[in-house]
Amino acid sequence: MGTTRIVIAKPGLDGHDRGAKVVARALRDAGVEVIYTGLHQTPEQIVAAAIQEDADAIGLSVLSGAHMTLFARVLEILRERGAGDITVFGGGIIPEEDITELTRMGVARIFTPGASTHAIVDWVHSNLAPSSQHA
Repeated sequence: MGTTRIVIAKPGLDGHDRGAKVVARALRDAGVEVIYTGLHQTPEQIVAAAIQEDADAIGLSVLSGAHMTLFARVLEILRERGAGDITVFGGGIIPEEDITELTRMGVARIFTPGASTHAIVDWVHSNLAPSSQHA
């Protein structure tokens, strides 16, 4: 069995990456292979990294308020590139009504600022089966 691979990304102009780094570290400690793209990534760069890295999922951290646009664009590019099987999840300061809409658009899960790293790791282990090609 392979290892789950996740691209953790900070799209847009948001310059706060502490939360993303904490989540990336927790996932790594739990045996997940994490590719952290760094700050100020475009949706195109994030999707390209996920495809290149043969990722099972993309985790977006959005604190800038542009979450609706950024998540929608990542999902759209994944479909355009034939990679719609890559799971998209994320976290940030996102209002409840927007979480409902993001879920409807195809985002698998949104973690709000109170979520523990343990909850995120548990969700990843429960919902993301590693692709057989990483074996």
